[in-house]
Amino acid sequence: MLSLLETAKLNGANPQEWLADVLDRIGKGHPINRIDELLPWRWMEARLNVEA
Repeated sequence: MLSLLETAKLNGANPQEWLADVLDRIGKGHPINRIDELLPWRWMEARLNVEA
């Protein structure tokens, strides 16, 4: 768990926000074949694209 949170920090993500969002998406049935979208660096990239 600590490795995941530290990885989120290293990628500029708020670890609590990232984890809450990822768990929510998994709980809502995020497709297993798109699990790479939930990695911190991909998650941040998607967030930055939405805000731009």
